[in-house]
Amino acid sequence: MADDSTRNSGAAPAGVRMVKCVKFGREMPGLDRVPWKGELGQRIYDNVSKEAWKMWIEYSKMVMNEYRLNPLDPQSQTIIAEQMEKFFFGEGAQLPPGYVPQKGKG
Repeated sequence: MADDSTRNSGAAPAGVRMVKCVKFGREMPGLDRVPWKGELGQRIYDNVSKEAWKMWIEYSKMVMNEYRLNPLDPQSQTIIAEQMEKFFFGEGAQLPPGYVPQKGKG
């Protein structure tokens, strides 16, 4: 039988890097690697949880589609980095002008 002393202690499994997530405001498992180049990437690695990064990935899809960005284009990368900065460290990224969310199925 497993040791019950760590089951509900809130402790991370051995080897999991923990961060105080800027999105959730609590200790959570961190990213496995720096997700973006430069100082911004390091700040994200140091302060963003895997769960918050998943939220960013979904949000970034909307940003890329609405702004018609090409991830390989340097100018588009600048816009993505600005949005990433706002999403994690600003007051939250604003939706593109005129954005209308898709209606849910069902």
